[in-house]
Amino acid sequence: MSTPPDLRSLNDASPAAFAAAVGPLFEHAPRFLGRLAAARPFATWGDLFEVGRGIAHAMPEAEQIELVDAHPRLGAAAATVSAHSLREQGHRPSTPRPPDDPVAAELARLNDAYEARFGFRYCVFVAGRSLASLLPDMLTALAADRAAELHRALDAVVDIAVPRLAVLGEGAS
Repeated sequence: MSTPPDLRSLNDASPAAFAAAVGPLFEHAPRFLGRLAAARPFATWGDLFEVGRGIAHAMPEAEQIELVDAHPRLGAAAATVSAHSLREQGHRPSTPRPPDDPVAAELARLNDAYEARFGFRYCVFVAGRSLASLLPDMLTALAADRAAELHRALDAVVDIAVPRLAVLGEGAS
């Protein structure tokens, strides 16, 4: 496993270079990354994530939704998902999901219902859990308050980014 980029160097990098380097952590959400670059310098990676969480919650709603929607749908086709998301969702290229997979069908149904209700994607820290194990929480989320659900999704974006730092140096994006 590679080490992440040197934070001191990133603090001194141009905004574009900073965004390119940390973009994989946040699915390359442009306006969020611009705000994060403007908030430098960061003493530690923990500080970057803490400040990033604050930025995510303070942004205008349109930018919050852009940040959440930068993440792929749960169970999305492999061709549309970043390498980080593929790894996190347990995608195995050697064993593609069959077209009649009931979990995939239920994920598609719940994704559609969630997006229709809230106006943004369901975003959750998968952490190696099976997609089937996420279905109950996704179903419960459909009954949640929209503001609370957006708050939860923004926290999930940062929660997802933290373990991605460990593989950032590997070049996955």
